[in-house]
Amino acid sequence: MVAQTIRPTLWIIVDDGSSDATPEIVSHAARQHDWIQLHRRLDRGQRQVGRGVVEAFYEGLSLVRLDDYDYLCKLDGDLELPPDYFKRLISLCHQNARLGTVSGKVYLRRRNGSLVSERVGDDMSIGAAKFYRVSCFKDIGGFVRFPSWDGIDCHLCRMHGWMACSIDEPELRVIHLRQMGTSQKGIWTGRKRWGWGKYFMGSHPLFMLAVCVYRMAERPWIVGGLGIAAGYLSAMVGRHVRFEHAGYRRFLRRYEFSCLLLGKRKALRNLHDRINDRGVVASRGHKWNIPTV
Repeated sequence: MVAQTIRPTLWIIVDDGSSDATPEIVSHAARQHDWIQLHRRLDRGQRQVGRGVVEAFYEGLSLVRLDDYDYLCKLDGDLELPPDYFKRLISLCHQNARLGTVSGKVYLRRRNGSLVSERVGDDMSIGAAKFYRVSCFKDIGGFVRFPSWDGIDCHLCRMHGWMACSIDEPELRVIHLRQMGTSQKGIWTGRKRWGWGKYFMGSHPLFMLAVCVYRMAERPWIVGGLGIAAGYLSAMVGRHVRFEHAGYRRFLRRYEFSCLLLGKRKALRNLHDRINDRGVVASRGHKWNIPTV
């Protein structure tokens, strides 16, 4: 973060029960850089994937006045960012006033040093490094405190007339130090939780079938996709709770069927074209503030 060509105005690191030297490392960094702050919260006693990370994020966010900032980023601690990461994201937001949330793509580094993509869809900003225009974040009401929060928010963005995406460029490639969709209890548990989250999100069973087949073609071969299917079916049979928001599920499923019929890239491009067309009218005569970070 110190090496970024555009550094954050403020970086709050929330420690919620680390058992390693994280507090000492952050405290040392904070003494050297006044824009770094450590916030320690009570150890909740166990890991809470989805809800836990969002609650930690909101506790950090409660320490700032959001209206004082133009941009907001939620970061995980197991990442390596390229030095122009924030500079490039701000440039993209300058270029398109309807771009609400954007990120780079996430990669794993193999032992031989080569990179392999975690295959995140273009229609999602990655949950590990979500960069938001503050006005968009406020428009959608922020994040929900459940698994799949990092997909629901992107669909809500598009519902509210904002674009949401991730972009694969060398200066935006994020190195993930732990594979996405894993768990402290193993990848099977992590992938089942992924499937449960997709059920909570409201995804249609036919779209989920395509998702599971797609994820079978990556490590761990076959098993990952089966785990997602098992989690989704378990939640469906058990009639688990689903995300409720006026008009959201109809909007989501219309988009999902468009992806199945046209392919995700074309479906996303068509939707973003409509958002841009509406945005030109909506923003006419509106003066955008010059962003500072």
